[in-house]
Amino acid sequence: MGHREDLLEGAKRCLLEKGFARTTARDIVKESGTNLASIGYHYGSKDALLAQAYVSLVEGMGDAFEGDGTTGLTTEPGSAERFQEVWSNIIGTMRAPGSMWRLSMEIVVMGDQLPELRDHLAAAQREAARGLIPLLMGGREEDVPEDVVDTLGVFYVTLMTGLIAQWHFDPKTAPGAEQLTEGLRQVIEAATRK
Repeated sequence: MGHREDLLEGAKRCLLEKGFARTTARDIVKESGTNLASIGYHYGSKDALLAQAYVSLVEGMGDAFEGDGTTGLTTEPGSAERFQEVWSNIIGTMRAPGSMWRLSMEIVVMGDQLPELRDHLAAAQREAARGLIPLLMGGREEDVPEDVVDTLGVFYVTLMTGLIAQWHFDPKTAPGAEQLTEGLRQVIEAATRK
């Protein structure tokens, strides 16, 4: 690996161990075996590097959203069963010890103190919205229209952000996929009553 990749891998390890606020440029350099100047050269700033490292960690979770890696998703895209299957997989990543989702909560709480980081992650959040749509509804990410990202994608990201908060605030009472699916059914039933 070159310095760019070494820095990214070192930053990921630092984020998982220390979080955003406590990770210093020196921590990243020590963890990556590089030098301070290489952060600016390759990423522009420590915050930009940390943002990219976080995005890379989230992208790495995508496979876990599809299941255990042996069968992939087994239910019909767009169905309530697919909704439950995908959210069950997503919640499974929140249950894992040392879940990287705590970093998301750190951003929410400290976003105004980390403006450069917040700006990078706001752009990444839009791509997350785009990526969740085919996972739940089928199709290809590159075919998702912008208006669908702005509605359905934003809905899914909002649901995910709320789940992350609940699972980190009080995992004993946080909802499971079955509860979410039943709630969705109740919303649909109420909205379609005549």
